Amino acid sequence: MKMISSPSEQQTPAEYTRRQLLARTIVAAFGFSAAGHAFAAEAAQTGQAPQIILGEGSHRYEWVPDWLTPPDNLKWGDTQGLAQDSAGRIYVSHTVHPDSPSGDAIVVFDKHGKFLTSWGSQFRSGGHGLDVRKEGGQDFLYHCDTAHKTVTKTKLNGEVVWQKGVPVEAGVYKDGSAFTPTNIAFHPDGGFYVADGYGSNWVHQYDAKAQYIRTFGGIGTDPGKLHQPHGLWLDARSGDPSLVVADRANHRMQYFSLEGKHQKFVTEGMRQPCHFKTRGDEMLVPDLDSVVTIVDRDNKVITHLGDGYPSNLRDAPRSAFIPGKFIHPHTAIYLHNGDILVAEWVPIGRITLLRKLA
Repeated sequence: MKMISSPSEQQTPAEYTRRQLLARTIVAAFGFSAAGHAFAAEAAQTGQAPQIILGEGSHRYEWVPDWLTPPDNLKWGDTQGLAQDSAGRIYVSHTVHPDSPSGDAIVVFDKHGKFLTSWGSQFRSGGHGLDVRKEGGQDFLYHCDTAHKTVTKTKLNGEVVWQKGVPVEAGVYKDGSAFTPTNIAFHPDGGFYVADGYGSNWVHQYDAKAQYIRTFGGIGTDPGKLHQPHGLWLDARSGDPSLVVADRANHRMQYFSLEGKHQKFVTEGMRQPCHFKTRGDEMLVPDLDSVVTIVDRDNKVITHLGDGYPSNLRDAPRSAFIPGKFIHPHTAIYLHNGDILVAEWVPIGRITLLRKLA
């Protein structure tokens, strides 16, 4: 495989220009590393970017970098939350880059990745956890804002339904500064749980009317205790729903009953799990230590995808990013068609599509 250095090798000037432009684009996207130059060489030779396949067996995915990109007047900050509504629209929650002309923290795309609209400047610098739930035939978004320390429910156009701050009813906070919500999980009865992942390591439970019920967790390593409960999810794969918490700084999943009683730990394949999503008998685990993991119904590892550990590239320019390797996966979702979408905690943002292969 060699780099085409001149247009003399039986190609027209138009073909040469297109291929060389693609090669330069590959280098800009993937870096001036050996891998970046190899990809650029193949692009220049073939006129198209080489395909990167992750996974194995029935879990094989094509790596599609920067599948979602914001409009020209908006620059990604840390890309931290993802959701897809019942109509297929995709929502990205990000912190917004300091140099961004627009302050919109929620960016909306269609199911094909085409930009539709943006809103949510009130979440600028704090856009974090994001999820969607259908209630009474209507979709709503739930937002966790780490900068403004709020949990907000909105309609799909951004209209606020309610907003909550520190749960003073819990009796565990002297003031609001120790409360920093990171993600939400939904109870089967319409209620929900809020993870105080960057504050005081509690999980707070609310009913379907957003009224406080109870608090559990708190800092520690013992059963029932948590250290950076970053994400959480209602896991019903066994038929007996439980709450699974991404006990990130303890490097484990921790399961609780729906009333907050400890059930078990899962440590196999876990580094710094951030959040969860389920599809059928499988669970998707974006892991801050540079990998996305899929586990089966028994939480045994099926495959690790895009393992880039140790990346050391969080603050690097996009040109240094490595093809097929994650830096810091922060959240990931299954799209309706079975593809996987991954958002990464990097200051210039990155949204990668893993396109499911037959």
